[in-house]
Amino acid sequence: MSGLIAHIWSSFSGGYLVWLVLTLGSYLVGRRIQSASGGAPVANPVLIAVLIVMVVLAATGTPYRTYFAGTQFIHFLLGPATIALAIPFARNFSLIRANLKTIVAALLAGSVTSIVSGITIVHMFAGSHAIALSMAPKAATTPIAMAVSQQVGGMPGLTASLAILGGIVAAIAGQRMLNWFAISDWRAHGLAAGVSGSGIAGAHVAAQSEVAAAFAAIGIGMNGLLTALLVPLFVTLWH
Repeated sequence: MSGLIAHIWSSFSGGYLVWLVLTLGSYLVGRRIQSASGGAPVANPVLIAVLIVMVVLAATGTPYRTYFAGTQFIHFLLGPATIALAIPFARNFSLIRANLKTIVAALLAGSVTSIVSGITIVHMFAGSHAIALSMAPKAATTPIAMAVSQQVGGMPGLTASLAILGGIVAAIAGQRMLNWFAISDWRAHGLAAGVSGSGIAGAHVAAQSEVAAAFAAIGIGMNGLLTALLVPLFVTLWH
């Protein structure tokens, strides 16, 4: 325990505190912009925070390794934040159990579509084999996507970028696309966000509905498991 405390404290020491403040401040700016825009999907606070941090890092010539070292505390909190999704899941367990067959079918369809479309798009544009392998697990939550990418011979760093970008796009456009098809059920919105956009899109819908949060939680968890099982299988068949 003392080692963990010392590790967290090291994030605040030296010049690292500035990167923690920058990250949190950028997200708060994003929230303000989103609120001022009336909740416009394109004003996603995660996207805004990423852009602000990118500009500052580029302007100051700061390497990512230095930035990441200063934000270890936020990285540490990702675990408890993800586990917290179990709360709405537990509260809505009976609803999830009642829709289990539909959930399984949607999860399989979404996971397979994501994997196949990722590989297909790369080949359509004559991309390399390594990029195709990096694209395959893009819809899974970032840690799982990176691990699967490394296992099958992809580039984990690229996979992480694609997973985060996909989450932002899903948070911005996901609800609007479902609304176009007159789908207003929060169960569908939550599951779609969890499967296609993982934590970023899941957090977006979770803030609006506890039911959506529960279905996003099962989407994130089960899609991660399916991706870890299906990507190596598809890669083997592909070879």
